[in-house]
Amino acid sequence: MKILKYIPLVLIVLAMSSCNDDFLDKSPLNTINTENFYQTESDAIAAINGAYQPLQWPKLYNMRMWTSDIMAGNSIVGAGGGDDGRETQDMANFVTTTDNEGALDLFRGPSPGILRCNIVLQKVPAIDMDEDVKNRILGEAHFLRGLYYFILVRYFGDVPLITEAQEPGDDFKVSRTDKSEVYDLIISDLEQAKTMLPAKSAYSSADLGRATKGAATGLLAKVYLTLEEYEKVVTLTNEVATLGYDLNPNYGDNFDVNNKNSIESLFEIQYTGDAGEDFWSNENQASWLSTFTGPRNSNMVAGGWGWNQPTQEFVDSYEDGDKRKDVTVFYDGCPQFDGMDYDPAYSSTGYNLRKFLVTKTVSPTYDNSPMNFPVLRYADVLLMKAEALNNLNKTTEAETPLNLVRARAGLSPVTGKSQAEMKEIILHERRIELAFEGQRWFDLIRVDNGQWGLDFLHSIGKLNATSKYLLFPIPLKEIESNPNLLPNNPGY
Repeated sequence: MKILKYIPLVLIVLAMSSCNDDFLDKSPLNTINTENFYQTESDAIAAINGAYQPLQWPKLYNMRMWTSDIMAGNSIVGAGGGDDGRETQDMANFVTTTDNEGALDLFRGPSPGILRCNIVLQKVPAIDMDEDVKNRILGEAHFLRGLYYFILVRYFGDVPLITEAQEPGDDFKVSRTDKSEVYDLIISDLEQAKTMLPAKSAYSSADLGRATKGAATGLLAKVYLTLEEYEKVVTLTNEVATLGYDLNPNYGDNFDVNNKNSIESLFEIQYTGDAGEDFWSNENQASWLSTFTGPRNSNMVAGGWGWNQPTQEFVDSYEDGDKRKDVTVFYDGCPQFDGMDYDPAYSSTGYNLRKFLVTKTVSPTYDNSPMNFPVLRYADVLLMKAEALNNLNKTTEAETPLNLVRARAGLSPVTGKSQAEMKEIILHERRIELAFEGQRWFDLIRVDNGQWGLDFLHSIGKLNATSKYLLFPIPLKEIESNPNLLPNNPGY
């Protein structure tokens, strides 16, 4: 599905998202006029398409979400060195302060999407239109709002909870809401989305990429995994298994630009390769990943700016014979890419990210990669189930979903392990299977209330990492415009 460009006739400032002069904020966010909109089915479809669009932006999945693997220790910024990516370097070195631009991006990134979902949920019910389409659109809005808030609450903890579009005269200086209430809304939204959305198989090819019953069910399982409600995780992952998903035969099929929205995909961010008016603007619908992460000065892909260089420790963590290694990273002697050999001199670590690259045949210039970005795959669902079963003292049962993932990777089955041993194996499997998909950071901060992640980070030399950094600070720019966001997270 191409998420249609949505020129908003209705956009209201959220208290948590004020305008700035950042290069990512070129679109106005503070005008509203609903007089001649939300009258027809086409208006409703345009509005829900607009609710997807902020997911595509650099504040979320076109940059900030995947750079979280740098914080998580899988990679370093790389890039051009010096101050290139300084805000990401500071986040990864655990010296983040309230003026960090990356934290500001992540705080503001979900806000336009939440706003648009709130408008859809308020306006679409009154439109005279096909009831099945209306129900689907409302389900999409609930799913997307749940996803946006799930991103926010994991990065920042307590955040403003806004469930209705604000209008002129409303109080925009909204206080933060306890994260337990935020999670209540997320769960409510995803439960509603589950009942309202169709299965993926019900969509035409033109609508593939929209939220589905499977996406809502799988994301709800991830929410409950974060909240350590393991029985619910098992129930939900079993539900996903009945909806037609399966592992792709080969791991690399998940990152094949010609295999978008595949049998393994529950939800992915849609890109078309259309740079729009400007590759750097919110109108852009081309992926940044190949451009940013291709080996620098290699001419292997268009762009090739050398971001997200895997570390030696990460590469060493692969088991012998793991087929995922050749798909995920470039290393000395690895298989050719588009007929070209890799030179470890392209990277300061000796490694580059390979997973999301597209050839110049597909993307001849830096600004037109159509590669989608995975948010939730069936392999993730299987590993969530394995982790939940193990935490329920059903370690033998946990072997089955774990070994399905390992078998595709060409690895021998795991059997006969203790619960403690299995915990480490499953979390390691998640690291390798979901590498550079923006999942590792969230695993580090949720297991054992973040202590497991801190122990790992210390083990790889990130001694600055303390419990303070398990949450980002509320950005100074936001506090200056809304003092009700105080107190800040502990330590900031």
